Amino acid sequence: MELLISILIGILFAIGTYMMLSRKLLRIIIGSAFMSHGTLLMLMTVGKLKRGAPPIVVNGVENPVYVDPIPQALILTAIVIGFATTAFALVLAYRCYQELGVDDTERMRGNFDEH
Repeated sequence: MELLISILIGILFAIGTYMMLSRKLLRIIIGSAFMSHGTLLMLMTVGKLKRGAPPIVVNGVENPVYVDPIPQALILTAIVIGFATTAFALVLAYRCYQELGVDDTERMRGNFDEH
């Protein structure tokens, strides 16, 4: 199962890197979201999310296996922050498109003849 998730993480990073190398602003934002999702999936895999016992001490249980809650808390926090950052970047890109009329980052820098 971890091999399949590792392959999925690699695919997400590859798609994110490819999209971030694009000149279109919307593709850059979506590519950063893909890379963020890949990072969260990697954190979940490294945190060894597997079936374990609930964190309750029961009499008579020897060597219980518990799931570490720290990676889960980090992932939940990162999802909220990533959503807010992506929403802000999309609004900023929309505002840039309204002002300049282009979505191309090279043309936004002023390397074009028409406005």
